[in-house]
Amino acid sequence: MKKHIIKPKQGIILISEPSLRDFYFRQAIVLLAEHNEEGSFGIIINKPIEAQLNDILKDFPEFDAPVYLGGPVNTDSIFFLHTQPEIKDSLEIMKGLYWGGDIETIREMINLHEITENDIRFYVGYAGWDAAQLDREISEKSWILSQTTVAEVIHPNPENLWRTHLRNMGKDYALWANFPTDPSFN
Repeated sequence: MKKHIIKPKQGIILISEPSLRDFYFRQAIVLLAEHNEEGSFGIIINKPIEAQLNDILKDFPEFDAPVYLGGPVNTDSIFFLHTQPEIKDSLEIMKGLYWGGDIETIREMINLHEITENDIRFYVGYAGWDAAQLDREISEKSWILSQTTVAEVIHPNPENLWRTHLRNMGKDYALWANFPTDPSFN
């Protein structure tokens, strides 16, 4: 039986190989927002940080939403994924999931209680790759590609997604799910 090979494209997730030691990408899941001949970018979806949105955006309406580490690029900016198609200037990454959009629309939706923390995720920074860099990293086996769902991306406890995905991918990857966060402590 021929195994289906997943190609990198918008809406696919990258699951870091267990021995990847980079601070940002250790046990990371990255949702690809774009992949083409010019390069790739995405957002790490499974790394919450010790901050709430209002700790970072001081002039924003009160909104009880956690913030996540999105990647090493542009870490002085906030990015967001959401499920609200009515937010202007959003890019649909996959059916029912959008990247970015008009922050003033989000501000208004928060004030009117039309959006909750279950509809949107905020990230500090994003992940980016130069032309062919991600393809090279995939060929070097730094990443495993997989499908995902909107529910997984907007999951209330995303920090468990790396292990859960590996376990769900079958016995070849289930062993990796038990790989310690820091193998030097093993």
